[in-house]
Amino acid sequence: MVAAGTSEPVPVVVVGCGHLGSIHARVLSELSRARLVGVIDTDPKKASAVAARHGVETFASVDDLPECVRAAVVAVPTDRHHAVGRELLSRGVHCLIEKPIATTLDEADALIALALEVGVTLMVGHSERFNPVIRALDAFGVQPRFIDCQRVSPFSFRSTDIGVVLDMMIHDIDLILHLVGSPLQAVHAVGVPVIDGEHEDLANARLVFENGAVANATASRMALKVERKIRLFAPELYASLDLQNKTGRIIRPGPALSGGMDDLKETLAQGVANPLELMMKGIVTMTELEGDDRQPLEVEDDAFLNAVAAGSPPPVTGAQGRDALEAAQRIVHALS
Repeated sequence: MVAAGTSEPVPVVVVGCGHLGSIHARVLSELSRARLVGVIDTDPKKASAVAARHGVETFASVDDLPECVRAAVVAVPTDRHHAVGRELLSRGVHCLIEKPIATTLDEADALIALALEVGVTLMVGHSERFNPVIRALDAFGVQPRFIDCQRVSPFSFRSTDIGVVLDMMIHDIDLILHLVGSPLQAVHAVGVPVIDGEHEDLANARLVFENGAVANATASRMALKVERKIRLFAPELYASLDLQNKTGRIIRPGPALSGGMDDLKETLAQGVANPLELMMKGIVTMTELEGDDRQPLEVEDDAFLNAVAAGSPPPVTGAQGRDALEAAQRIVHALS
């Protein structure tokens, strides 16, 4: 086994060769930190296709994995996260489990406890944390008082075993919890099923936190376009983010406001026609949020492997994944 902290590539497997698993396999095959050993899927044809694409082996089950495997990305359906994660963690394999961490809080708690007992890394795949515009925002240490999230897309016919809250909104739930940093106090939500009558396909939730912050999240998988946007308000700051296009900007008070309202009134008396003039007159400043070109899943997988190699906590812990699941379940409960 390779020692923690070494620069040697981490031997890793992908469990689940569906849409997301196949992307993880491609990313891992290209990362210098990783050595993709093989893939597992209950569908041999899917597994063989992904394995052939990257020149690696297929394994029938976790029991067939070679001893060299140190890490795994678990991208199976949500209802199998606990069973597959438990098998891997029990073998001492570090795990990145796709979101949501599990189906129930009891399952999430069991995985977190097992990882702690065995002494291995457990990370949850909330990939929007690694969106370049979110990473750029994190550098500002914003403490939002209000957040508004919009996440809509056409129906993908994937993740049909869960509703839109656990399928899509959970991305924004994790981001909201990450940005607010306060316990969730109250939840108000509404949602409706459209496709099969069992799971909600459109939902809106209002989240109230102990520190007084409020967040509004809307998710739909019945839209005609893809849109992922966040607006947030903090003291002396407004931010607008487009997660789909990975762009964003922060607007803050400019130097014209340093002298107080009298100076502002004098400036405004000169006439201001548009936002550009606001900036030119120093009333506001606008900062473009600039990130690198790396894809979120690439940064996520790299961060996971770095945590494994260094023996350090991952950027999205099992406990944080549990918090997102608990908030999502409170929203789903509020729908009924």
